[in-house]
Amino acid sequence: CPKQFCSVGGARTLLAETLARIGSVIPPERTVVVGNRIHAGYFHRELPGPTPRVLLQPSNRGTGPGILLPVHWVSWRDPEALVAIFPCDHFVLQERAFLAHVAHAVRIVRRRPELVVLLGMEPDGPEDGYGWIEAGEPVFEGAGCCRVQSFREKPTAQEAHAFFRSGFLWNSLIIVGRVGVLKALGREYVPGVDARLSRIQAFAGSEYEAWAIQQAYALMRPANFSHDVLEPGARSLAVLPVRGVLWSDWGTPERVIRTVDRA
Repeated sequence: CPKQFCSVGGARTLLAETLARIGSVIPPERTVVVGNRIHAGYFHRELPGPTPRVLLQPSNRGTGPGILLPVHWVSWRDPEALVAIFPCDHFVLQERAFLAHVAHAVRIVRRRPELVVLLGMEPDGPEDGYGWIEAGEPVFEGAGCCRVQSFREKPTAQEAHAFFRSGFLWNSLIIVGRVGVLKALGREYVPGVDARLSRIQAFAGSEYEAWAIQQAYALMRPANFSHDVLEPGARSLAVLPVRGVLWSDWGTPERVIRTVDRA
């Protein structure tokens, strides 16, 4: 069973935990869940109703298309939309404090719509399986949010130790931004993915939309959003430090065990 449909440390699956976490600030009718077609049965079992909307990718092409497909999909329906992106395999203990940071990131983007804001988590060690963010100058006075000075995805163990000592932040891949700005990042750094996704728009909302997505993915090369978009586009990003929240990306069994020990 894929991990997002597993219950780890509680009665609800990781997907259900994520939807419950964000449900107090984002209504189901404004929520899109993204997954792969091979997992359709799991999605239908867990989300049998019309909301949230389930958007299925024909195949796995990495986190680049996994993020940019729903960004395009939302933009076809609301070109001015502001979106927040949440991976569904995260553990968050202090949820109220976490959501307050998400709300603050939304306020920053509403004031500075050209920004894409990443939530940068306070690290508790030199983890070399995460991306690391170096914060630069404040985006504006009193924002508590900084420009990204540099971004390094999954460094060596030696680099991770240096980043930890230097006060870098972990990349959570929790992202807040306008769909137009996110699409522009995709167009600049993964133009092949953007071109394929842009061609779907002619069929958006019609009975041929699923067919158009299938055709786009058949010709699309894989891309990793952190490595291929965030790392080269670091100077276009901002980071909001998140402190006082126990957070973990449950990508490995070791991280699950480590989190349980800390909690």
